[in-house]
Amino acid sequence: MFKKAKQTRVFQDVVEQIQDAILNGKLEPGSKLPPERTLKDIFNTSRGTLREALRVLEQKGLIDIKLGVAGGAIVKRIDAEPIIESLALLIRSGEVSLEHISEFRIKIEGSMMELAAEHAKKKDIQELESLFNEAKAFYNNNEWENFLKTDEKMHTHIGMMTRNPIFRFVQKSIHDNIHRYYAEHLSMNKKRALENLTDFKKIIAALKINDAKTASSIIMDHVKRFSDKMQKNR
Repeated sequence: MFKKAKQTRVFQDVVEQIQDAILNGKLEPGSKLPPERTLKDIFNTSRGTLREALRVLEQKGLIDIKLGVAGGAIVKRIDAEPIIESLALLIRSGEVSLEHISEFRIKIEGSMMELAAEHAKKKDIQELESLFNEAKAFYNNNEWENFLKTDEKMHTHIGMMTRNPIFRFVQKSIHDNIHRYYAEHLSMNKKRALENLTDFKKIIAALKINDAKTASSIIMDHVKRFSDKMQKNR
């Protein structure tokens, strides 16, 4: 599976060979890489260079390095968590402003909704309606924290309905990290929650008749209105 690393760029070659083996499926999630001693001999490199390469692969979320007798480098299932975490740190650092997120969401969620309307199956719309009813129950009980979490789930579900893993990932990344803006700039109350529910009720109705343009127009207006409220209260 592996071969002697190119001596002109040993470190990069070790990272790329192991990374390619994981991405090509030669190393499946849960499998363990050969021991350090074996890898060092195969790549013809120093232990220090090998360990640094493994640390880079761990930072990329491709492997998990476990210590102890039964430890080693374990191949991880590739998921979006490391990137979502990076986006969360970027938002908290202030590098991504409320305006940036608003501008991005208005454009992307409009296009995403059109695609969702085209690809949504009956069970997808039923699941969105179920989330809507869950949010409505929290609204009736004045449970605003749970209401917002369910609202995030509804937006994330729209990304899933596109059947496009890139849109799904982007939508989840954004909505896993914008909760703090609501907490800081737009505390939820009966009036705002009802406005939110009214928008989603219209979206669900449009989805049921495959009216992609109306659903897209509603979600874009929804995002803009709530973003404007947050910017006004900031």
